[in-house]
Amino acid sequence: MALEQKLRLKLAQRLVMTPSLQQAIKLLQLSRLELQDAVTQEMLENPMLDVEQEGLEEEVVETPASEDLTTQDPSSPAQEIAEDPLPSPEESYGDIDLEAFFSDYLPDSRVEGRSMAWSGEDLTPLENVLTAPPGLFDHLMWQLNLVQFPEALRPACEFIIGNLDEDGFLQASDEEIMTAAGLESVEQVREALAVVRSLDPPGIAARSLRECLLLQLDLLANDARVGEEDRQVTARLRVVIRDHWDDLLRQRWERIADALGCPVPELKPLLDVLHRLDPRPGRAYQRDANYAVEPDVYVHKVDGEYVITLNDDGLPRLRMNPHYLALLNGRQVDGETATFLRNKMRSALWLIKSIDQRQRTIYKVAESIVRFQRDFLDHGLEFLRPMVLQQVADDVGLHQSTVSRVVSNKYMYTPRGLFPMKFFFHSGVDSARGENVSSLVVKERIRKLIETEDPAKPLSDSKIMKLLQREGIRLARRTVAKYREEVGIPSSEKRKRMF
Repeated sequence: MALEQKLRLKLAQRLVMTPSLQQAIKLLQLSRLELQDAVTQEMLENPMLDVEQEGLEEEVVETPASEDLTTQDPSSPAQEIAEDPLPSPEESYGDIDLEAFFSDYLPDSRVEGRSMAWSGEDLTPLENVLTAPPGLFDHLMWQLNLVQFPEALRPACEFIIGNLDEDGFLQASDEEIMTAAGLESVEQVREALAVVRSLDPPGIAARSLRECLLLQLDLLANDARVGEEDRQVTARLRVVIRDHWDDLLRQRWERIADALGCPVPELKPLLDVLHRLDPRPGRAYQRDANYAVEPDVYVHKVDGEYVITLNDDGLPRLRMNPHYLALLNGRQVDGETATFLRNKMRSALWLIKSIDQRQRTIYKVAESIVRFQRDFLDHGLEFLRPMVLQQVADDVGLHQSTVSRVVSNKYMYTPRGLFPMKFFFHSGVDSARGENVSSLVVKERIRKLIETEDPAKPLSDSKIMKLLQREGIRLARRTVAKYREEVGIPSSEKRKRMF
């Protein structure tokens, strides 16, 4: 078979990811803060981009061509000023009264007293300026410097404090502490642990919840302010935690009462003391900052209709730099510079168009969400409709992936509160009325049923399923268990309360 070359015409459709399309897709999924950073970075790299500032106009002072300064009247003030000779620097400095000039800043130069004088007494010491609350590490290190203990154990104590997690539990083994601190025996590690565990908060540097509670009980038993009756309750609770830990976790009160030789009601004082213990002693010293979320879309109700407003705060209004455009249009630059400016102009136009298209797309998607979820906005969570991305995509004439990028990392403020835009997209559950019920509505209904249950006889997943079926919601028991776990509610066995 001979090889030969031929020319053929072929008509086909394909998607070409041009640079402008890639930029538009990238900007679409950015949050508002990320978009601000992207625009700022582009403005640093592109001289053709400029910020349009409202209320500020360039003032150009033009001198009429018919006027000649040499023909002005000599008696005019301008002519007089121009004819006065400029003083020399020595004469200028010699005319200044330095004592009068600095009198407001010197402590003893004013008869009526101090004005703007600075003194060390008026300044706040830097040590007294609190910039951030101390964390767990800082709190423990501050106490460690106040405690008397062998100096040879200091590296081990500092290593232990540095290896505590956010809950205050120790994440290093004895061998790791020995190797890092250069200790010679396990006894020294235990001495260092005893030093750290004597610090505040109680129960710190434990390796398990069981050990954490035992440490807190030991400190509580040695407290002189505790009465004899409370001391006995603490001792019995320590026996329960030490010897009957599994029964305590599974709430086997009968077995615990038989082991202690007492009736079940007498366990209530023990549980009261247990509830006062802190299972996570380090959480009180976390320095988690709470950041306010600024919505990307505002929805307000005006005269019975919902008005959608995009949040443009912080986004600069971009425009083309007029000076570079004038240079490019006037052909006042060489060929290489003109090519550079044309490329930058094309990039700036792409960015401006991409941002404008992004804002238009977000508005369309927000408008569609408001149209679908009007009952929720009017009446509350129980009227939230199930909705998927494809519904909004068909409504606004976009692809499903585009809608997914629009709702990613964006928030909507509504009369019902502030929600992520993804909040409105969820699956539905069949109902006897013939229409689907939102899964969020079902979860809220499960939560309310559990809130009103009898703590001594909590509702099982099967019982919740039957109650929902009576309301017309068709749901399997496994689905009830899944929804219950998603809202953070434990099982009926763990919710059971005997006291």
